[in-house]
Amino acid sequence: MSKTEETPLGIELPSTLHDILMNTPELAQARLVGGCVRDALLGTPSKDIDVEVFGVTYETLIQALDRHGATDLVGRSFGVVKLTLPDGMVVDFSVPRRDSHVGPGHQGFVVEVDPSLSPRDAAARRDFTINALSWDPRRRVVVDHFGGLRDLEARVLRHTSDAFGEDPLRVLRGMQFAARFGMTAAPETLEICRSIKDTYHDLSIERVREEWFKWATKGHHPSHGLRFLRDSGWLEHFPELAAMVGVEQDPQWHPEGDVWAHTLFCLDALVELPEWEGADEERRIVWAFAVLLHDVGKPTTTDRVRDDEGRMRIVSPGHDQAGGPLAVDFMKRIGSPSAFPPRVEVLVVEHMAHLQAQSSTAVRRLSNRLGPESIHSLGVVIRADHFGRPPLPREVPEKLVAMIERAEALAVASSAPKRLLEGRHLMELGWTQGRVIGVAIRAAYEAQLAGEFDDLDGAMRWIGNHPELGPPPPN
Repeated sequence: MSKTEETPLGIELPSTLHDILMNTPELAQARLVGGCVRDALLGTPSKDIDVEVFGVTYETLIQALDRHGATDLVGRSFGVVKLTLPDGMVVDFSVPRRDSHVGPGHQGFVVEVDPSLSPRDAAARRDFTINALSWDPRRRVVVDHFGGLRDLEARVLRHTSDAFGEDPLRVLRGMQFAARFGMTAAPETLEICRSIKDTYHDLSIERVREEWFKWATKGHHPSHGLRFLRDSGWLEHFPELAAMVGVEQDPQWHPEGDVWAHTLFCLDALVELPEWEGADEERRIVWAFAVLLHDVGKPTTTDRVRDDEGRMRIVSPGHDQAGGPLAVDFMKRIGSPSAFPPRVEVLVVEHMAHLQAQSSTAVRRLSNRLGPESIHSLGVVIRADHFGRPPLPREVPEKLVAMIERAEALAVASSAPKRLLEGRHLMELGWTQGRVIGVAIRAAYEAQLAGEFDDLDGAMRWIGNHPELGPPPPN
């Protein structure tokens, strides 16, 4: 059993919250807990602050907090009170609780509020030692019951107690924590993960999506999260990813190893690109999953052939096109909202487009095929792909540079060209049949993409030169 240790640490709190914690008698045994303590030790600002209060009942806690702001009791069944401070900040206060495992899955727990629970016993219910740390604001010390400080410094992800195995969600939390903090799991923790591998299907799809999206948006070391999945045996629940392990690549173009190794290098390269730092969560989700799945078509398309000089080569013809449907299947299976799969799919399908899209017509058509994505967005995925091939140098492909330069010159790098000819223009000419108008507009847009005209006057001349698209004569 680990010995409880205390380490001095100053955490700067908002002045209002500091005054409440210092001057409210009922909060004499209050402690900051969970992620906010871990983040403070890592020097990372935390938006969410959780405070656990020992030695008081839930009703006493409510009465104490009512003196300081608006309280919300939506978390009553979990012993939680949400306090909104005058500046709008919301802080979660709670009394200790016990979690009793009575059924399968993440939801198979009965929660019992227990004000008499000791700080050590309360910390023992948390998943990992790095999340079981607490901070005493009055003594300004970190209280560490289970060696979390040591594990945080060593970047080791270790379960807090044997209760870890009662909740399969904790394995996926381990995946995203490994990715966020560049951590490696302790062997004994991986052993527990492997022992509960079959409980994955007890998880709701919403919780699976939540952890995958945290991996995608918050991971500074995404490869660590994927290694955690593989080492824990849970990669098999994601067959598109598991199939990449061991798929060979031509060492001339991929000296880094198999498709799995390449994918991990690409993901770590992605989060180092300058565009990543300023990207919002939605953009990060699209890019992360597009890079994760860009070569998911290789397991079914890879073959060995002899080149013209008789040398054996490893090739994967059509893997970009084959990967699109697989990417969609993966995204749907993890519960992705419907807006994301088509965006990820088009980036997977087009991640080789720069090799062919060099003419103005090809670039315009590519921009149109990308739909809600853009050539600039595709360029991020392509660069991550090319940067994930160590020891080859990180060089931007010349054809990608040329494609983007042409797209910018054509004003289609950020979005597809807008249609110059609209239905209202044809209706002004006396066209009345909607189906005929739709066919003509689509044909005109194809001609526009091909560069046959570049303004409305040109579009009107073009439609006039194609009477076969016009409305039928009146009866």
